[in-house]
Amino acid sequence: MSDLSVSDLSDLIAPSAAGALVAPAVSGAVAGLGVAMPMGAMSVLLLQEAMRSRRAAVAAAAGIAVVDLGYAALATALGPWVAAHVGPVEAWVRLAAAAVLLAIAARGLRATREPVPGASAPPVTGAVPGGSGGRAGAAFARYVGLTAVNPTTALYFAALTTAQGASLRSGAAGAAFLTGVGLASLLWQQLLVVVGSLAASRISAAVRVRTFRLGYGLVAAYALTIAFPLP
Repeated sequence: MSDLSVSDLSDLIAPSAAGALVAPAVSGAVAGLGVAMPMGAMSVLLLQEAMRSRRAAVAAAAGIAVVDLGYAALATALGPWVAAHVGPVEAWVRLAAAAVLLAIAARGLRATREPVPGASAPPVTGAVPGGSGGRAGAAFARYVGLTAVNPTTALYFAALTTAQGASLRSGAAGAAFLTGVGLASLLWQQLLVVVGSLAASRISAAVRVRTFRLGYGLVAAYALTIAFPLP
């Protein structure tokens, strides 16, 4: 039997090592899409941000993905701890998140109120809390904060990583899982930015204002759904 060279061994090991990382990467991508794709309040706000300013919306989408990745990393390292410590106060955190979303919805609806006859329509850029839609840095920070106050994301990843046990505890598998989560979440959020930008270029200002009213109404409704049951 001939001896295998070092290069031969490398050729045999590399494919198997790469293949072992495919499963956690795919699992992470599915998990990232699972938390990003449902059309909740953040999706509605991001679409509206994109209709105001694509540059700010790109930064906002990155902020949402960063929080998703951060919660996934925390859950991967400390899944049982996250479930044990966030679970008991989940109702209070949900109530706080609902209050924040209701405040955003109220301010957004007030900014898109019917104009006084003879006056110009309310500026769309004023409908976003926290300043100009073109301020990418402010948008990034704002969406990081809004996404972080939702405890559901943390518990979601905690449940997933706890169920998978020690398979994600190794550095390579855990990194592959987190890469999948981050990329999937970021790509979905940026897709929403593209959709919002395209919609903004194809609808009139009056229709856009009505769209904002509908969107903020949905945000208010979503806030009420996550507030109950009360603590």
